Amino acid sequence: MNIAIFSFLLNFLWEMQQMPFFQVSSEFSCTDKVINCTVATVGDVGISLTAFWTVAIMSKSRQWFRQLNWWQLSSFILVGVAITIIFEALATGVLDRWEYADVMPTLPFLGTGLLPLLQWILIPPIIIWFVQRQLFNVRYKDSRQS
Repeated sequence: MNIAIFSFLLNFLWEMQQMPFFQVSSEFSCTDKVINCTVATVGDVGISLTAFWTVAIMSKSRQWFRQLNWWQLSSFILVGVAITIIFEALATGVLDRWEYADVMPTLPFLGTGLLPLLQWILIPPIIIWFVQRQLFNVRYKDSRQS
């Protein structure tokens, strides 16, 4: 649950900030932009949860983030990056769900936007940091009250 909450909060901020890098109709109101970013953020939460459970299965523990090691964090990031590359290719290609603005830097050959990729490189470690911090503070407070 903590993964989903922190993922939603962090990814929503990212989605709102990267809006100028996507083609957006001039008729879109602020409410339309918030709704679109919220829908995108729900998808981001799905990616985060998929990455989380992938690492949980590989680690044989859903508490893998408590004793975090390099391969778990790397796997968490890489699953998000892989899903993003696939979704971005589909959304900007055959599904025609959105287009990048001219200011969006893209990767050669793949055509994937750099900002969506950076999102899945930068945000997952922050999500894990927040989750660890929140859970360790709860545990620390519980042990002091005993």
